[in-house]
Amino acid sequence: MARVTALEPDPRRPGALRVLVDGKLFCTVDQSAVQSGGLAVGVEWDAARAAGAGCAADAEAAWRAILRALERRPHATADLRRRLLQKGHPPEALDQAIGRALETRLLDDAEFARGFVASRSARGRGPARLRRDLKALGVADEHIERAIASEWQQPGDILARAAELARKRARQLAGVPREARRRRLVAYLARRGFSGGGIVEIVGRVLRTDGGR
Repeated sequence: MARVTALEPDPRRPGALRVLVDGKLFCTVDQSAVQSGGLAVGVEWDAARAAGAGCAADAEAAWRAILRALERRPHATADLRRRLLQKGHPPEALDQAIGRALETRLLDDAEFARGFVASRSARGRGPARLRRDLKALGVADEHIERAIASEWQQPGDILARAAELARKRARQLAGVPREARRRRLVAYLARRGFSGGGIVEIVGRVLRTDGGR
């Protein structure tokens, strides 16, 4: 009968242990999985123990993939899960690793939504566009609405931002006939996520100023 012959710290992965069976590396698991999986030097390596270690190894691989992804940039939970599923990580292992990331606040959709809205609004995206983008990433409505309310705290903030964008764009369209310029400005703001009757009024006001002629 095969036996566990060593449980060695992985020098490249802090908190992980390499499981050696009859002197050969079988897998790498999180150290918390050693006790729960009944792993110890000298124990018999039966089918149940091998299966449990394999699941723990899958969860460890998913955890490391999450850490690598978050080192590059923030992610929404659902979007990150979808991306890692596409890379071939087993769903059960991903759910376990994502639960670990949520517990440690490495994944936090409320914080992600706030950062997303702040950075994209600074690039000229409006609330409608931001809602669409965040929904596509799987962020819950409550996090989206709180993030948008935090970015635009006063009723006039959204219109003020739209007016600023409209003035900049109007200067770029200075040589375009007035009616075509109006249509293009309204369409430009709509693509950016600004819409409604107030936007049409803003465009008209911009076109009546010297900067919009």
